[in-house]
Amino acid sequence: MPELAADLHNTVNRDITKMKPSAIRAFDMEVSQIPGILKLTLGEPDFNTPEHVKKAAVASIENNDSHYSTTRGKLELRKAISGYLQRTRGLDYSAENEIVVTIGATEALTATILALLNPGDKVIIPTPAFSLYFPIVELAGATPVLVDTSDDGFVLTPDRLEEEINRAGDGVKAVMLNYPTNPTGRNYSATQLQALADVIENHHLMVIADEIYRTLTYDGVEPASIATMIPSRTVIIDGLSKSHAMTGYRLGFLAGPANFVEQASKAHGFLVATATDTSQAAAIEAFNNGDDDPVAFRAAYKKRRDFLQNALTQLGFDLATPNGAFYMFVKVPAQYHQDDWQFGLDLAHQAKVGIIPGSAFGPGGEGYFRISYAASDEDLHEFISRLTTFMNNLN
Repeated sequence: MPELAADLHNTVNRDITKMKPSAIRAFDMEVSQIPGILKLTLGEPDFNTPEHVKKAAVASIENNDSHYSTTRGKLELRKAISGYLQRTRGLDYSAENEIVVTIGATEALTATILALLNPGDKVIIPTPAFSLYFPIVELAGATPVLVDTSDDGFVLTPDRLEEEINRAGDGVKAVMLNYPTNPTGRNYSATQLQALADVIENHHLMVIADEIYRTLTYDGVEPASIATMIPSRTVIIDGLSKSHAMTGYRLGFLAGPANFVEQASKAHGFLVATATDTSQAAAIEAFNNGDDDPVAFRAAYKKRRDFLQNALTQLGFDLATPNGAFYMFVKVPAQYHQDDWQFGLDLAHQAKVGIIPGSAFGPGGEGYFRISYAASDEDLHEFISRLTTFMNNLN
């Protein structure tokens, strides 16, 4: 196998060399090597993609739908997304120039960040948060301003946002919001979002609204979107990975004001050219005829959440009750003195259970661990059984 020439070792991008791989993926890879491990690590729905969506993908292949589509995605798909946004949020986005189809929500985030930020800019990110937010901002030469929300129930308050904007000083350009959130499952009500929107507008900022878990909310919490409040300042990030169990299809989108989307479309085109035809065909079917698909998923996730919440509470764990997504953020046992990474390793090696240490998600995550309950009921019951044995031995 070839090795990089010795005289080229210093030619790689210095900023990239300083970045660490995703802590979520790194920990998952480490514990995946343990024989018999039960993994509750990744946000991967355990359901199958709906049949009508799969049939649309198969038909695409059989009909030789195998050529480049336009950079922004098939117009038919953008029209389907436009209709979906109208039905679900009451928002009007032009299929022609206000929507871009991307390779999953992550690429939508990357294209948005690259189009928005200049070196030296700053982005407010409430934490704990999806760990890829941080390096994506850094790739643009900008600075993520991480705001620990653990003392406020893992939500960003308007007073705290105001305080952090003022503290960060010049260069703050945007706020990153994710609701319901990964890793805590906490959500924002319309009232909470409106209060944040007022601060964002007063400071002339943009907001990147990651709404990938929007369809998965519980306890009567109606999903809201900050785009309904400040549409001229919002870029929506969404997709089908979580709502329709389509992670492998890698199909997402961004939507926002036309003059900004024009620039984000350029970044998207430079990164990937265009999304795949088959995934787009499946997405057309999902967005046009799949509004009811997440209903059964949501009911199953809520049942699993309730089971875990009760079982973990009985075992003496403190946790942030999630009202959305499919994650539970749990305090590590006191014996570990906030060392969530060591707890995760011990749990993996001794109990054969894989979770993600909370410190992977930034400030406020230390001393917690994330469970993904996008897993079967059988696996979750087995998890509690193994965890019970582990805790009995620990105590």
